[in-house]
Amino acid sequence: MNSVNHPIKIFAGTKSRYMGEEICKHLGMELGKMNIQHFADGEFEVSFEETVRGCEVYLVQSTFPNTDNLMELLLMIDAAKRASAHSVIAVIPYFGWARQDRKDKPRVSIAAKLVADLLSAAGVNRVITMDLHADQIQGFFDVPVDHLYASSVFIPYIQSLKLENMAIATPDVGGAKRANSYAKFLDVPLVLCHKQRAKANVVESMTVIGDVKDKNVILIDDMVDTAGTITKAADLMIANGAKSVRALASHAIMSDPASERVDACGMTEMIFTNSIPFNKECKKATILSVAKLIADTIRRVHNNESISSQYVFK
Repeated sequence: MNSVNHPIKIFAGTKSRYMGEEICKHLGMELGKMNIQHFADGEFEVSFEETVRGCEVYLVQSTFPNTDNLMELLLMIDAAKRASAHSVIAVIPYFGWARQDRKDKPRVSIAAKLVADLLSAAGVNRVITMDLHADQIQGFFDVPVDHLYASSVFIPYIQSLKLENMAIATPDVGGAKRANSYAKFLDVPLVLCHKQRAKANVVESMTVIGDVKDKNVILIDDMVDTAGTITKAADLMIANGAKSVRALASHAIMSDPASERVDACGMTEMIFTNSIPFNKECKKATILSVAKLIADTIRRVHNNESISSQYVFK
């Protein structure tokens, strides 16, 4: 994949190397060589082991905790710019800190905006990401943002299940727009859950808005952290007469004790993408790869082609 003036090179951060290798496999090329040297005090240094001068450089790194992943990406961007790369594109399958997209109480930071500013200050020319927690985060950047949708891999999987009498549900009202897109595309009913939180990651109460009796329900969310909300919603659907409950979420954060909660609840299956490396023991988890989706996007961006045609829906 070379243009006349700007050959393409792809590198990956430490925790996203699995994704970089799979993307490169779809593109028929080798993952770039990079070295990260760690010092005794926790500081680290990023260096490219091959020239990037005049190249279109894609840096694959999800910014999930811990903070080293974000810092590593910032150093990769800086190193590429200082090595005279023609352009630097950050490929961030999971954009961390996205839940902090506004001031919902006094004296708090807007971390998603801060992360966008850090990436811009480091010198990024473009960002490719997937299923942001809030669509408006795209506006935090002053560079182009290609926002991909995991529906491109989820919809074929849902259709392969051949479920009858299906309903799409959302575990909270905030995800209604996303769930409604699935319901409209599949031409099935939409069910909402209304939740009240006692505090972050703790659900106080939840009620179902809609009929799930004798239906095969699919819960739609963008991420699962401690799995308190999604498992409570699944059990509530079962209690209200649902025939079966499956859940899908783009990003498997799965902080403890999420795996235990998913395996113990009444849902049949929990479906994720591989935007974050999933190495937990969870019998009900199914992982779908988005590497081909990202590889196709990289190819289209490189060739100045439209990327919207690869969306099932937005």
